[in-house]
Amino acid sequence: MSTEGRKGQPKPRVAVLFGGRSSEHAVSCVTAAGVLGAIDKDKYDVIPIGIAKTGQWVLASGGTDEWSLSASSLPEVAPSAQTVTLAEIGGEHQLIVAAPNTVPQELGAVDVVFPLLHGPFGEDGTIQGLLELSDTRYVGAGVLASAVGMDKHFMKVVFESAGLHVGPYIAVTDRQWRNDPETVRKRVDQLGFPVFVKPARAGSSMGISKVDSLEGLDAAIEIAREHDPKLVIEAGITGREIECAVLEGRGTDAPRTSMPGEISVAGGGHEFYDFNAKYVDDAAALSCPADLPEEAITRVRELAAVAFDALGGEGLSRVDFFYTPDGELIINEINTMPGFTPKSMYPQMWKASGLGYADLIDELIHLALHRKTGLR
Repeated sequence: MSTEGRKGQPKPRVAVLFGGRSSEHAVSCVTAAGVLGAIDKDKYDVIPIGIAKTGQWVLASGGTDEWSLSASSLPEVAPSAQTVTLAEIGGEHQLIVAAPNTVPQELGAVDVVFPLLHGPFGEDGTIQGLLELSDTRYVGAGVLASAVGMDKHFMKVVFESAGLHVGPYIAVTDRQWRNDPETVRKRVDQLGFPVFVKPARAGSSMGISKVDSLEGLDAAIEIAREHDPKLVIEAGITGREIECAVLEGRGTDAPRTSMPGEISVAGGGHEFYDFNAKYVDDAAALSCPADLPEEAITRVRELAAVAFDALGGEGLSRVDFFYTPDGELIINEINTMPGFTPKSMYPQMWKASGLGYADLIDELIHLALHRKTGLR
């Protein structure tokens, strides 16, 4: 499909999908506020679709204030009497609005979906599978890359197979913890303290705890299990947190990488880069380019592209590293749908590298419009 859109339609129609069923619902709404405020509405016909925590799709407001983060509350998509569905009618992928005892209303065809969803039921391959089944183009990684990128355990397995340096960790399943917690404790003790206890399939630092001794382990595990029954427990690494933004190349071109950035957390009593530091207290700061030797900057960018390709990434990803005092780069994780507000690290790194927020959105839509669905 060309960027001219459908036959008889002067502009491509973009459905911006946000909210969702995960604990990152509010973060997704904040991301949508940024995109809805910056996307070129002279170039694209934009349809905001919110997903309530119940899983219902609803026709949402395109106003940015409703979805922005405030000091008093987190934004949330409310359920509605009307439900939006995606269906094929007359050979086109149509948005349909349906309600009990009413005739369904056709909103028209969709050229591309921009799924600004974080966490399970959105960033993990589930929505990507739905869009593949409906033969609808979409922004970002495909089914497998999304699923592996969401699971910190299998992500590390892929990284290791690609020759990337991964820090010491263990994966803990629900069955292992419930059947033999003592063995889990012994395995963690062998990692050495401090450790970070993380839900395997959650993002935005949800449910993560730093544990300094065996006495605090059980409580941290239970906090993480509120978000995911599967956990990853990582040995603490002494090093600076370095990030790199990756953007898919056009056609057969290699992935593009930004200048690396460095995260610092100041004030607010934050021991590490947690949810409140990111979104509530505005305590995180990005330095881009990071103050690194030139050879380290080159290496970060090379390794970020390796990680993107190892995962089978498409569209966008943010790759996070630790830079140790002896100059070693240890990969931490990849995020296939990173925070995407104008203040988020991914757009900020591209801005510092010469690609502005609105142009970045435009490029991602261009990539999606020119990428087929199905096997590729």
